[in-house]
Order: sequence, then C-alpha cells, then structure tokens
Amino acid sequence: MAQESIVTGKGVPVALCIENVCKKYQNKTVVDHIHLRLEPGVYGLLGANGAGKTTLMRMICGILRPTEGKITLGGQPVDSEAYRSMLGYLPQDFGYYPDFTGREFLLYMAALKGIPKSRARDKGRELLELVGLAEQAGRKIKTYSGGMKQRLGIAQALLNEPRLLVLDEPTAGLDPKERVRFRDLIARAGQSSIVLLSTHIVSDVEHIADSILMMREGRLIYQGKWEESGGDLEAFYLEQFGEEPGQTQN
Repeated sequence: MAQESIVTGKGVPVALCIENVCKKYQNKTVVDHIHLRLEPGVYGLLGANGAGKTTLMRMICGILRPTEGKITLGGQPVDSEAYRSMLGYLPQDFGYYPDFTGREFLLYMAALKGIPKSRARDKGRELLELVGLAEQAGRKIKTYSGGMKQRLGIAQALLNEPRLLVLDEPTAGLDPKERVRFRDLIARAGQSSIVLLSTHIVSDVEHIADSILMMREGRLIYQGKWEESGGDLEAFYLEQFGEEPGQTQN
C-alpha cells in the first residue's frame, strides 16, 4: 500500500552507531560517553529534565557536534549529506509558517530536502491522508489546533522516507484518537527504519517502543525490552527520578 511505502525506509536495513559520544560545556558533562548500536525498531528515550536526552538527540541529528566520539548511520558520518538524506526529524519546538497551508508547507519542506516537485506533490498528498489532514490540507496552519500542527510535523519528518526517524515529544497536543493513529504509524515505521522517540508520557513509550532507553545525568541507566524486566515502568521511573512521569519535559 502507498501508506506503507511512505512510512518505511527502503533498501537494506542500516544501523545507527553511537560510539563513546560525549558532550561537554566547559566543566559540565551533559552526555557522558554513550555507546549504542540501534537497528530497525522503535526506541523510547526516557529521562528527567536535564538528563541529556535532547542534547543526545540533537547530536544524532547533526545539530550539535559531539565533544568526543562519533555517530554514523549505515557507515555514513553524521555530518555527511548521505546521513542527512536518511534522516527525518521532528524537534520539540517545531517552527511553522502560519500563512502557509498544510499542503504548501509540505511542498516547501520537500524542496528543502531536495525532493523533486512532482514527487513531492504525490508524497505530500499521501502523507496528509496518512496523518488525517487531507480535508484540512488547504487551510492555513494558523487555523490548525495544536494536535493538527503536531500531525503536520510528523508528516514532514516522513517526507524523505527516512531510515532514521527522530521524534522529540511527538505526542504533545494529541488527543486519545490521535495517539492511537500515531502509535500505528510508528509501529509501521519501526518495521524497517530506526525510530527514536523521546516523551515525558511513559505510557506512550510503554505501548509504542520495542526497547526502552533511560538516561540520568547524561548516562544510560537502562537499555532493553521492558517486558524482560517485569514490573511497572512508571513505578520504576518514579523510583529512579523521584517525580511523576508526566512532569518531565526534556
């Protein structure tokens, strides 16, 4: 189906390799020698405010340069054009052009990603259908609700059929029905692409992710499938961080 071809990456599966990555600001270590190898699947990244999650994600997306270590995707370095062509990213605070329509915005983002205009039209139309915005495609973004803007952000991240999809707080503003649609979408993406999502809503991660990554003070304190550990994930989170999961933002 067209929906599946848009969501999932094509070709031989690739791995994201994060090798001894560290980020320091003067005397403060924000990300402390992280070593990970991620293959296709859905990974939920959890951690309290200041744990280093957003910094790690920004390094994975090439926005920040690691102080030490290296990051590659399918053997391509993070600062290469080949790496960027395989990346889809939805930051926590995504910028929109309020006077663009949803359709115009996707065409604009496709142009920035180097997608030919004829392909961009078809892809944009299918993605708008996929995220439930086909009927609102001609409306200006400034008239969209928060959940609609978030769905549009997810659509732009999928434009280039990424092999690596990085989503920072992707369920923010989504109502329960939209969350179900999102979970189905991410499950499809994770069949052949690497999906890394950060969220403060622990129940979302618990239901979506194949594997849990938990950070504290810049270090990984847990990595693996949660069902192998048993127990309640929210209770474990509360024990580690001493706060309600829904209060965490970064």
